[in-house]
Amino acid sequence: MTDRIARLGVRYGFARRFIAGEALEEALRAITPLSRAGQPIILNHLGENVATPEEARRARDSYVQILRSLREAGVTGNIAVKLTQLGLDLNPQLCLSLTHDIAAAAAAMRNSIEIDMEGSAYTEATLRILEEVQKEHGNAGVAVQAYLFRSRADLQRLAPLKPKIRLVKGAYREPASIAFQKKSEVDANYRKLLDQMLDQLLLPNGEGLRVAIATHDPALVDYARGRIQGIRLAADQYEFQMLLGIRRDLQEEIVSQGHPFRVYVPFGEAWVPYFMRRLSERPANLSFVLRSLLAESKKTNSK
Repeated sequence: MTDRIARLGVRYGFARRFIAGEALEEALRAITPLSRAGQPIILNHLGENVATPEEARRARDSYVQILRSLREAGVTGNIAVKLTQLGLDLNPQLCLSLTHDIAAAAAAMRNSIEIDMEGSAYTEATLRILEEVQKEHGNAGVAVQAYLFRSRADLQRLAPLKPKIRLVKGAYREPASIAFQKKSEVDANYRKLLDQMLDQLLLPNGEGLRVAIATHDPALVDYARGRIQGIRLAADQYEFQMLLGIRRDLQEEIVSQGHPFRVYVPFGEAWVPYFMRRLSERPANLSFVLRSLLAESKKTNSK
């Protein structure tokens, strides 16, 4: 059934709006127009939770090949890395070693990696691996989730290493004991965390810090733009990030205003499990997508 859904989704085009194909070659073709327009991307090979060390090593090899393919295609972009693809569940030391391999390969190509943050069960282990990799290679970033209570302290902890921080709301279902449950609370904490990072950028030792404002929420985008304009933030200190196919109208607006912007581009055969898992974990994800499509449609029709 999953294979049939996948074939139908790709054939009828709905999935193509959000997923850049199932194979790397398809993804590279899909991002060619973005590359020609000078648009940086993050390529995300979908998949999580491998079952064997051999699978983890193959994932490492796949990530390195993606980096090579981006360079060979002349694409300005980096990659998102999921640590459960690299065996975090199986052996944290193996995962650390494989992540070192990927970061080293990226550094040799004058590129970088951005480590995705998964469910809260992995938060601490992910940060520890990020810290080790950043100390060694200096080209790693990580996502920080605004709905977790711990994120303020995590930003303070990471600041001395100066990794790129991708600030996201968070897409997993988390318990009330560790995470904000209401959208208004998550939004308020997102603004607080963004303020915290922007304040760090302005400190004398803030050189080298970089923040990625990863949200499709127009109110948060407006808040970020206002803060950036107010403190006259340099273009090499921040960027906006959005998912492929989500709020394309808002993406175009951000680019037209001259803000640095990067598109997060998922691809891979695991796109159906990816969607189904996100929807089952957090049904609000579906309403988010539908609201985004409706908002974009209304804006387009009003022109």
